[in-house]
Amino acid sequence: MKALSRLLCWLYGLAFLVAATPTIALEKHPLRFVDPFIGTDGTGHVFPGAVVPFGMVAPGPDMEDRGWSYSSGYQYQDRSIMGFSNTHISGAGIGELGDILLQPSTGTRWSSATTNFRSSFDKTTEQASPGYYAVTLKDHGVRVELTASQRVAIQRYTFERAGKVQVLLDLQHGILFGDGPRVLKSEVQTDASSGEINGTIWSKNWVAREASFVVRFDQPIARIITLPGRPGDQAPRFILEFDLGQAKQLEARIALSTVDVAGAKANLAAFGQPRFEAVVQGARRQWNGLLRRIEIEGSTKEKRIFYSALYRTLIHPSDIADVDGRVRGPAGAVIQTKTGHYYSTLSLWDTFRGVHPLFTLIVPERVDGMVQTLLDHHRAQGYLPLWTAWGQETWTMIGNPALPVIADAVLKGFNGFDREEALAAMIATSTQPRPNAPSWAQKDWMAYEKYGYLPYDLGEGEAVSKTLEYGIGDNAVARVARLLGKDHAAQRFQSRARGYQELFDPGTQTMRARNQAGGWRTPFDPLVPTSPMNNPGDYTEANAWQYTATPALHDVEGFRALVGGPGGLARWLDRFFSLPSLGDNKHLGQEALIGQYAHGNEPSHHIAWLYAYTDAPERGHERVAQIARTFYSDRPDGIVGNDDCGQMSAWYIFAALGFYPVEPASGRFTLGRPLVPQARLHLSKGKMLQITRSAAADVTLRGRPITEPEVDYQSLLAGGTLSFPRSRPHTPQAN
Repeated sequence: MKALSRLLCWLYGLAFLVAATPTIALEKHPLRFVDPFIGTDGTGHVFPGAVVPFGMVAPGPDMEDRGWSYSSGYQYQDRSIMGFSNTHISGAGIGELGDILLQPSTGTRWSSATTNFRSSFDKTTEQASPGYYAVTLKDHGVRVELTASQRVAIQRYTFERAGKVQVLLDLQHGILFGDGPRVLKSEVQTDASSGEINGTIWSKNWVAREASFVVRFDQPIARIITLPGRPGDQAPRFILEFDLGQAKQLEARIALSTVDVAGAKANLAAFGQPRFEAVVQGARRQWNGLLRRIEIEGSTKEKRIFYSALYRTLIHPSDIADVDGRVRGPAGAVIQTKTGHYYSTLSLWDTFRGVHPLFTLIVPERVDGMVQTLLDHHRAQGYLPLWTAWGQETWTMIGNPALPVIADAVLKGFNGFDREEALAAMIATSTQPRPNAPSWAQKDWMAYEKYGYLPYDLGEGEAVSKTLEYGIGDNAVARVARLLGKDHAAQRFQSRARGYQELFDPGTQTMRARNQAGGWRTPFDPLVPTSPMNNPGDYTEANAWQYTATPALHDVEGFRALVGGPGGLARWLDRFFSLPSLGDNKHLGQEALIGQYAHGNEPSHHIAWLYAYTDAPERGHERVAQIARTFYSDRPDGIVGNDDCGQMSAWYIFAALGFYPVEPASGRFTLGRPLVPQARLHLSKGKMLQITRSAAADVTLRGRPITEPEVDYQSLLAGGTLSFPRSRPHTPQAN
């Protein structure tokens, strides 16, 4: 059944493509290898609906509206759909968005007494490809097709019979983090003769936000039935009846705005009146244009895994600015953006590691706008964001992950923003109190400044993880300050960044919590994972072993010295990958395990690459290959662990290319060995980087050996050939 579904999807996509030979097809049409269903089965939490790169709207099917497994609204194994909402987050572990749910049905079976609008579907009728999703609702006798532009979603329904049909419009619906209901209040207007419904929904779920919308059908609404309100409902649900006459097709266009209804209407007006098929083709052109920026050679399976991963990295962050550049900022006020772009669904704790460094290579035109968004957010809120949804702070995760993103851009030469303002925002975020922060977030910096770490006996949950993550941000501030000639600030923050050394316990070779007096926490088991929502302790979704290598994200040399130099680091890594785990527990970050390595969560992502700094780098090549081939596939369960807005996917992209941003704010990439025989990166200014394998013993760039374990961004940006030794590592058996 899975094979048939994939074949149907491929055939549909082929109809939109120019005929080409297999050799040329890779270069011209890599989107044919994208399968949006990869990662939708299990814990990947990937969204399979229709979206353009960095799109504001993302229409797709919702199978449930709550529960950790349904944070994207979808699970591949399910066989019923409650409706199709128009905003989604892909790969996260918390549910949000899911605005404006519609569900069509042939005939007029529904009434004000109807409570169940679900429909089953046959899996063979479900199709998904970049910019397009379709499924046939078995119980309702209707084919649903979805596509999208930047700010407008289109839902097209083809009914099995002409005449009268119905559409549920549920404005109370949302993908919930808690139990709900989510809506605080709503203002809705209906105009049956023009086929339009518009309004604003104020809600509180993961974030407090408002979403204005306009839904416009291509037929007048014959009758509007308002469904009875359920306990807690604050937004209406309508059954809309249409008389299609001899026609069988109905289309709805949905535009949203963070600002107001006028913004939503302007977004819809700017969209114009393109036909559904033209919108699909436009979305595919956008996807194909970006996917073609990396070309690889390999098997069909390898291409499906690679291009599906590349596709997922380009879904988020979502540009939520209106067509006039306005957006509602984190403090509730409307911001007029400087660039016309404002990016949200910023899963920074995840994406600073791999996604944003990847953007600097393949979509550099987006980087300035993303950094400017961070600065706009700082100006409105008083500090840089942690994790945003719909432009609002979620207060999710720890550290200051916006700092390495900014530093990465500054050190790589991006200058489409005020660098002095950027440094000021970075320093303010790292020093000023946050009186409106929730209890679990960092409210002030007094203890951290006084001790150089967060003492656990001051009530600091996740004390070790927070200390280590703040070091990443401190180092990022120091790098930018040094570049801008602010030596005093550079010294101050570089000194703070070395606080991790206070937490290293030589006896256990792990990072361990200390109290105010400097004593270690006892009892202590470095194998026990902790998480604030499941097993509170000193670590964030990880254990002591998994967090110990965190300082290498900003100070590889310092961490290597701490564990005994190149030989000591090799021994530490060997032990790390061989120590038995306490068992797979996805809610404690223990998923996709090799020894203590947990690829299902981000704190482990850089660790296999650290072998490059030892006297046994080939062991790292073997581990990276093992991780890639064990935890990624071209099946719906082909991602183990939340994709986290593209970070799991970005890791695979870098592994395939043979390098990875171990220190993501440094402007450098750590070298490994590519998983594919050849690749070409189309860079800015017409440059191309060719990645190959050769018989040479050394890695070379433009014919010159690279004797260090790293290569810098500017060297890659100049293009030429990056050649790796041809020998392909043997993949070790999993422990």
